Amino acid sequence: MIRITGMNSGLDTEAIITELMSAYKTKGDKYVKEQTKLSWKQEAWQSLNSKIFSFYKKAGNMKLDGAYNLKKVTVSDSTKATVTAESDAVNGTQKLKVKRLATGKMLTGGRLRDGYNEGTKFTTFGLGEGEETTIHIGGKDITVKGSTTIEDFVKQINESGADVKATYDKGQQRFYISSTNTGDSANFDLSASNEKGNAVLQGLGLMKKDGRTDGTGDPTVSDAHNAWIELNGVSYFSDSNVFNINGFKIEAQAETGEEEISFTTSTDVDGIYDTIKDFLSEYNSLISEMSKLYNADSAKDYEPLTDEEKGAMSESEIEKWEDKIKGSLLRRDSTLSSIISSLTTGFLSATAIGKHGENAGKQFSLSSLGIGTLGYFEVEADKRNELHIDGDADDEDTAEKKDELRAMIEEDPDLVIELMKKFAGSIYDNLDKKLSTRTELSSMYKVYNDKEMAIQYSDYTKTISAWEKKMQEIEDNYYQKFSKMETALAKLQSQTSSLSSLFG
Repeated sequence: MIRITGMNSGLDTEAIITELMSAYKTKGDKYVKEQTKLSWKQEAWQSLNSKIFSFYKKAGNMKLDGAYNLKKVTVSDSTKATVTAESDAVNGTQKLKVKRLATGKMLTGGRLRDGYNEGTKFTTFGLGEGEETTIHIGGKDITVKGSTTIEDFVKQINESGADVKATYDKGQQRFYISSTNTGDSANFDLSASNEKGNAVLQGLGLMKKDGRTDGTGDPTVSDAHNAWIELNGVSYFSDSNVFNINGFKIEAQAETGEEEISFTTSTDVDGIYDTIKDFLSEYNSLISEMSKLYNADSAKDYEPLTDEEKGAMSESEIEKWEDKIKGSLLRRDSTLSSIISSLTTGFLSATAIGKHGENAGKQFSLSSLGIGTLGYFEVEADKRNELHIDGDADDEDTAEKKDELRAMIEEDPDLVIELMKKFAGSIYDNLDKKLSTRTELSSMYKVYNDKEMAIQYSDYTKTISAWEKKMQEIEDNYYQKFSKMETALAKLQSQTSSLSSLFG
């Protein structure tokens, strides 16, 4: 809208109205700034919630035995077999022979006559153009006709549902049919329903006729067999090369003949230690970030910038200004404080009773293993909840201390794992109460009131829109008043001019 004002009064109407509207604009900017801060707070919580949920799942895994690398297996010849052990597998050395690998059945057809190819029809083998016959393979029936070609037959076999794979090598002029599985049960039959069908199979080099095929060679059959191993003198059989025996997974790689190989099982001290260390590292990363957000400096004198305010600042100044606000959004947040408490109480509540040797009947905590926080005044506030392992070579604060954790893993791994499971379980249970509850204010798997914030953001949008409409009405009203004034002045000036002309 183009407004021409001040023509008669000589007033800068535009500037006057802008000044009159400034108070209303300031109030409107306040709503926009509050909504901007809310959107930043939503983003902060979304990012943090994602990390909390990830650690929640990690804690859920760490409260189970399967999370810990309990056993280490060394095989004397890993080209013959590989072995992995479950947590309940016994320590010690065992003897193993791989007597036979699992095989599938392989039928290699005789070489076909020269001139035969993928397009050769079954009429070539005596089946009339309008005749058909049935071929049985691997428990499935295939209907072939005189118009069926070698290429068609291969496709029919592969699409029949039988556990076999067929190919035709045009260079070798042979069929190859193999089972898709291994073991005794992988053997398959191949036959025809009548003499016409027999003639087709003989012509394809897949069935003998008087000791030979209709081609230049006989089909060769290699039957399927189970794998066979001897473990400590006892025979075991499997339809694959994998055996699961008494907590061990043995994968046969090559036959040993009568030669024995051995594998030795022991507690994987390094594996358990590294698993615990990695978990504590993730714990420290999360607890430190949350502590930093909670303990952030106040930014009470900082508000999001308007476009006009940004125009007077450099990009780096704007970024620094906004980072100051964003970093303080969760300062002293009660929800954040509750989550921090959920993590830290897990450390205090984790205890276990020793069951073996000198540890039997004694109560242990994580601090008994040399795991704990540093002194309150030794580190900055953001780091006070971090957990350190005494003797950890990568931790400059505790590297020189005695490595109680490693020593205890070597002495009583079950006790160490039980303590860590309770620690992780406590964290998981505490976070689960927050994450698995859906309310009117928060969604499932959200630790903060995401629904409430979404409603607040929507309310701000409505408020800002209503205020902008009101401001427009007020501004239009000001212009109407000044316009009326200009009209009145114009009439007055016109009358004055008329009077002046009468009096010459």
